[in-house]
Amino acid sequence: MRRVRPEGFGAEPTGERLARIMRSPNFVDGAFRNPVPTDRLLPGSGFNNIRAAMTQNRARRRPAQAIPVHRLTAEQLAVPPVTGLRLTWLGHAGVLAEIGGRRVLFDPVFGERCAPVPGIGPRRLHPNPIPPAELGAVDVVVISHDHYDHLDMPTVRMLAGSDAVFAAPLGVGAHLEFWGVPADRIVELDWHESAEVAGLTLTATPARHYCSRGPRPSPLHLWASWVVAGGEHRVFHSGDTGYFPGFAGIGAQHGPFDAAMIQVGAYGEFWPQVHMTPEEGVRAHLDLGGGVLLPIHWCTFDLAPHSWEEPAERTLAAAIAHDVPLATPRPGEPFEPGEPLPQRPWWRAVAASGADDGTLAAGTVDPTAETEVLDRTEDRDPDDDTQVGAPTV
Repeated sequence: MRRVRPEGFGAEPTGERLARIMRSPNFVDGAFRNPVPTDRLLPGSGFNNIRAAMTQNRARRRPAQAIPVHRLTAEQLAVPPVTGLRLTWLGHAGVLAEIGGRRVLFDPVFGERCAPVPGIGPRRLHPNPIPPAELGAVDVVVISHDHYDHLDMPTVRMLAGSDAVFAAPLGVGAHLEFWGVPADRIVELDWHESAEVAGLTLTATPARHYCSRGPRPSPLHLWASWVVAGGEHRVFHSGDTGYFPGFAGIGAQHGPFDAAMIQVGAYGEFWPQVHMTPEEGVRAHLDLGGGVLLPIHWCTFDLAPHSWEEPAERTLAAAIAHDVPLATPRPGEPFEPGEPLPQRPWWRAVAASGADDGTLAAGTVDPTAETEVLDRTEDRDPDDDTQVGAPTV
């Protein structure tokens, strides 16, 4: 009996899309290559060692209490940003950027789990800050790569019915088209290529990672970080990446930036070259000349052995040590990089450790707005630790 491939796995590039991939200078010997030599997993790490690592620290890998989520509303979004640039972290790597009078969604994942089929894979630790239907018009959806926690089929299908243009690295458009996004609303870019979309300039820039929606890396789908410029503002989104020296070149060529959204979570000892630690994230931000640092890729999914709050604590310490302007909004809390920044360590009140002194270093801002906690409509199963290739996200 012929096995049916789940639609969530996506599609392989064919035709002119495949021909363009093969012409890319970053496609070498049948596969896309990283900007520096990279091992997805450390040699000799072994499946059993990785599985053992993913069972460690289980009591600390989820918060002890409900994550405080700011309930974002359509009414809030209807008020334009005073400075012309507003960022709203939606959780994990998802960010709504309002820039140059346009709305850009980076790596949106509105689904309950990140997996190819329903009912398996890491489940969200907090609800969406806003129902997708209340977001209103979105001009551009930017995808960094095709891992499930960055490219979610239900989310793509939801947004495919809008007028949004999808921007993605080479090859990733095959997934989007397979899931119903019209070909004329897909813009695929190689590293260092730019496109003008809705009055914005979108540029795909290098990252140190890989693509895969199955057990093995995909040779035909590219990954990228992104620069978006509009009006007088520029922002950077790292996607997933290990640290590499190329951040300085990105900053020199495409900066300066008002803000940079930098991956600081889901790191582990067996895959150190494809995900940055918080300290590496701050280093990359300094290389970029990134303006305000917005830490992303933590809080929403349990994807690595580190404690749930560890990325935030380590990023905070490194940012203070290097005098980096840091924004620490709750999921769904909008802020403008040109205005006073949200900097309360809200995670301490709900982390499994229970530590919360409510303060940051001298000179930071402590917003007085009340924290709003959204209750889940369904109970979370505390023993549900199902992972689908966690080291591959």
